[in-house]
Amino acid sequence: MATIFSKIVSGEIPCYKIAENDNFLAFLDITPVALGHTLVIPKKEVDYFFDLDEKHLAEINLFAKEVAVKLQRAVPCKRIGTAIVGLEVPHAHMHLIPLNTIKDMNFSGERLKLTPEEFSSLAQKIREA
Repeated sequence: MATIFSKIVSGEIPCYKIAENDNFLAFLDITPVALGHTLVIPKKEVDYFFDLDEKHLAEINLFAKEVAVKLQRAVPCKRIGTAIVGLEVPHAHMHLIPLNTIKDMNFSGERLKLTPEEFSSLAQKIREA
């Protein structure tokens, strides 16, 4: 059964795309813990992040670095934090989260609510950074 992320990759479900290549996709999390919270996924459906083969594991990190650079240019912050949790969707993914304090990476706290227009504008700003 295809995951929600596989459906995003196939275009069945829309997303606020930040970057894409043949193997990976980055898009805004629709329930962000901080403004600019971005997900980086392999297009190939793999459940557990560390089950990615070595080549793709290295490549996803390099892809995420490119996204993080743009994200930090577009969303003022001290750092871009990364998290690999993998419990909520059975498809490997990395969270990129703009941080000013450690509290900005609180997955159990209240999530931000943005309008579709705010998501679209933010995605465009990050893509253009």
